[in-house]
Amino acid sequence: MKPKAKPAGLAADPKPVESQPRAELVIITGLSGSGKATTLKALEDLGYYAVDNLPIGLIPKFSELIKDAPSARHAAIVIDIREGDALKQFPAIFKKIRKAVPTRLLFLEAEDNTLLRRFSETRRPHPLGTEDPVARSVRSERDQLQPIRALADHIINTSKFNVHELRDVISANFRGEREEAKIRIDITSFGYRHGVPPDSDLVFDVRFLPNPNYIPEFKNLTGRHPSVARYIRSFPQTQEFIDRISDLLIYLIPHYIREGKSYLTIAFGCTGGHHRSVMIASEIRKRLARAGFKVKETHRDSKR
Repeated sequence: MKPKAKPAGLAADPKPVESQPRAELVIITGLSGSGKATTLKALEDLGYYAVDNLPIGLIPKFSELIKDAPSARHAAIVIDIREGDALKQFPAIFKKIRKAVPTRLLFLEAEDNTLLRRFSETRRPHPLGTEDPVARSVRSERDQLQPIRALADHIINTSKFNVHELRDVISANFRGEREEAKIRIDITSFGYRHGVPPDSDLVFDVRFLPNPNYIPEFKNLTGRHPSVARYIRSFPQTQEFIDRISDLLIYLIPHYIREGKSYLTIAFGCTGGHHRSVMIASEIRKRLARAGFKVKETHRDSKR
């Protein structure tokens, strides 16, 4: 049977229109020593056209080239304190170009002591010069970049990341991996007598649990020892706490991810940091790992 002819005057079935990939510009900025070069390289490996230290005055023209390219390109550029006074023009330029081209601003930072250590290890001078101590240059740079930081879509503190971990975070956020991979979680135990870890995002006090320290055979062990863990787990409030906190964190973490958070430090504290906090931190780490999150476990005071 022959197919029916189309009535005269009707056009042939239109060909499906393939959606064209949209151009995107990622602008990387932040403190010197915070990992901008590593981030740019990670994006380049993901297929982004990468440019380091593009003069600020050329950014509008660069964004036009991306937008008008025959095949839409993803591009990443670094701008930072090396621009000098021209950096003051960036907020106005950024607000203008993001109206024409999808643009994300990624701001990298780290704690002062981390930046000082990195400059010491690399033996490189700070871009602001060698006349002032590095610590003073870091503070000055932080102040100068504050107006740009306020515009950022993503702020990543790289203090706890090595090069490989930072690349993983960038890859997860820009390659479209599953939500659970977009955040790195550090679970740590500590002792209140040594102070709360200053970089903690969430702190839980587990001193309400019975203390194994008063049992002679447990005194010189830690919460990782099976006998100590079994003793702490024997109390009903222990299991209830683990269940409730695990459920709370599994609920909260996706919300942190959607807000652009790339790392989360969760701290559990007891008196000395040897028994209860160690056991609880280890159990919570297992629960989060089973939920699909990337979790690192540390015990700050267990060997003191």
